[in-house]
Amino acid sequence: MNEDSQSSFAHLINSNLENFSNEEILQKLVSLFPGKVCFSTSFSFEDQVITEMVKDLPIKIFTLDTGRLFEETYNTWNLTRSKYNISVKAYYPDGEELEPFVQENGPDSFYRSVENRKTCCDIRKVHPLKRALQGNKVWITGLRAEHSSARENLSQFEWDESNQIIKFHPLLHWTTGEVKNYIQQHQIPYNSLHDKGFVSIGCAPCTRAIQPGEDFRAGRWWWEDASKKECGLHVHK
Repeated sequence: MNEDSQSSFAHLINSNLENFSNEEILQKLVSLFPGKVCFSTSFSFEDQVITEMVKDLPIKIFTLDTGRLFEETYNTWNLTRSKYNISVKAYYPDGEELEPFVQENGPDSFYRSVENRKTCCDIRKVHPLKRALQGNKVWITGLRAEHSSARENLSQFEWDESNQIIKFHPLLHWTTGEVKNYIQQHQIPYNSLHDKGFVSIGCAPCTRAIQPGEDFRAGRWWWEDASKKECGLHVHK
């Protein structure tokens, strides 16, 4: 962490925001870091809740279009644009990386090895994310502790060393019930796959519905060992 980033992070943490509502914290963030706050959405339940919270704030909203998303995800994207009259900036994989990878390994090589899958995630998600975060000071995410044991000990604010940015997880301690209630109360459009057993929704070839009693992340990269089920967007120590 460089000196400027360290100062910004310290300033934020010392602002005693723990007793504030999410809406108040978001207002504080755009005041502390004008023009430097961004929010990444995948149009999940959680991200739709956050979109409702930030819709009237000067916060940049972006998404990562991997080229392999579900049609239902694109439908949710369109419904979100219509309801809120907002612009969602899309970031795409670099063709100079993606084309030779697919040509050499085929379109579904991620099923063959963890290495191939992680390379695919890097090209389609991690590298576009780095471009999206450039020049920003705060990255708002929809992470929730319930989604993964690796996230249980996270703080609402953390420093992302890889991307040199402050991360804020407004829904970190929300339950699934609280998320669904908020969606219903505010009549927020959501991905219809959530009604079919899909909890964590990513690329179509790499996501399935979960069965009763299965872990939240069981539907992502289900053919891999559970310990490897991260795509690299969120690196936890």
